[in-house]
Amino acid sequence: MPVARVPVPQPEPLEPCPLQPQPWDDRRMELILGNLLRSGVLLSAAVVLWGGCIYLSRHGHEKASYRVFVGEPSEFCTIPGVIHSVLNGRGRGLIQLGLLLLIATPIARVAFSMVGFALERDRMYVVFTLIVLAVLLYSLLGSGIGL
Repeated sequence: MPVARVPVPQPEPLEPCPLQPQPWDDRRMELILGNLLRSGVLLSAAVVLWGGCIYLSRHGHEKASYRVFVGEPSEFCTIPGVIHSVLNGRGRGLIQLGLLLLIATPIARVAFSMVGFALERDRMYVVFTLIVLAVLLYSLLGSGIGL
């Protein structure tokens, strides 16, 4: 008597494991850049809110005087001054740090874009992005105001 063969089901192809490196493509780069921008804006907003709460808890009861204009203290005109103010626990320093983080977010986006273009081996866009990054960094640091 012949033996009937039962068909053996073939396994379905496995989807790529999320822990393994994924191929570098435009969609992945867009997702990472979007998350980078979103995270930077949310982080800067949280730091500004935290600094605002500290500032208001310490100075909220003071009466504002508008007779004489008082400009920004010189310690907030440089990045090391802002960091020093934050380390001293001043609310205004945290507000300034949050604003610096907000400014740094698009700069980080441009830097990451340059890395992404380099991984894609797109030399023309790497050069253009490097020029944009140099202009942004000079405007922040090289003009003598940042440091």
